[in-house]
Amino acid sequence: MTMALHIIEPTLEGPAGHCFSFVQSLCQAAGDHPITVWCGRGAQVDFRAGVRVKRLFMRRLRRLQALWLYRSLLRQQGRLFVATAGRTDLLLLNLAANGRIPPGKVFLYVHWFKTSPAKRRQLEKLAARQPAITILAPTESVCAAFRAAGFADTRHVPYPITSLPHPPMPETGQGFRCLLFAGAARHDKGFSHVVGLVELLAATGSSIPVCMQTSPQHYAKTDDATSASLVRLEHLVYPHLHRYADTLHQEEYGALFRGAICLQLYSRQDFADRISGVTLDALSMGSPVITLSGTWMARVVAEFDAGLVIDSPAPEAILAAATRIIEEYGEFRRRAFAAGRELQERNSAAFLYRELMA
Repeated sequence: MTMALHIIEPTLEGPAGHCFSFVQSLCQAAGDHPITVWCGRGAQVDFRAGVRVKRLFMRRLRRLQALWLYRSLLRQQGRLFVATAGRTDLLLLNLAANGRIPPGKVFLYVHWFKTSPAKRRQLEKLAARQPAITILAPTESVCAAFRAAGFADTRHVPYPITSLPHPPMPETGQGFRCLLFAGAARHDKGFSHVVGLVELLAATGSSIPVCMQTSPQHYAKTDDATSASLVRLEHLVYPHLHRYADTLHQEEYGALFRGAICLQLYSRQDFADRISGVTLDALSMGSPVITLSGTWMARVVAEFDAGLVIDSPAPEAILAAATRIIEEYGEFRRRAFAAGRELQERNSAAFLYRELMA
């Protein structure tokens, strides 16, 4: 009998953002395997035939609902996969379990983990109680933290890239269109640095087009620093700025990267070894990337020479890098496409599916 797979993603609300592309890529890689996706109560999503969608989670109750769901699914046939997992999920799974969870039953994908002595102690206690939970992670640094805590079945699995059934080709004559900030507006993603660049462009009378997504992250949360940057942006007069305040559907989001230079001035502290889905999307669509040294994105850009790595997020440094790429846009775009084709192979969701169902 085929082992059913339950994918749990409480923040999945619609066909936009990386939680949707993550789940969609996995569903596509699974072929006709029976899958149930547990998502937000009002989620407007649809997947391939054979994927059941269970709309359950409400923001204020999602932890209690997750506890109930884990308790129910642990007593049924099938495997559980928590697509965006953290310590809270481990705590809830331990509470929901009737004793130790057996091997091959529960899989958690931990996208990133910021360690501390208190967190390490808590992980060690949870590993002692539930040693057979399988931890999957996109980087070796996350894997190392969980292995050190006692989760012996911890595996490095590439972050599933947004699948492109019909990959775009480098169209002849496609030139530079805009500088782009894509994804959720957050301080750790360098949103304030991009606002600073727009201020410089406005002050110097530039005509370089800029496109910015200014939609917040899940559940409309905006950190204080980002709120302050949004206020700065509201007071700017730059006629070549185009803002996207609403979360975009996948096709609209993908279109942003055509002819763009993607600005990823992400925090070194938070993204030293943390995957960015935007990087994978940008390169898949042939968009060169400008990013900061000392980050995961910088290593990818440097490997393929698919953009520029800078040491300072000062507006003048960003503008200098952008000017250079604009002048050689065709060549940078060609290398970005080559990187995207390689990453589509390296980060195929097929790797994740095989780990879940082996």
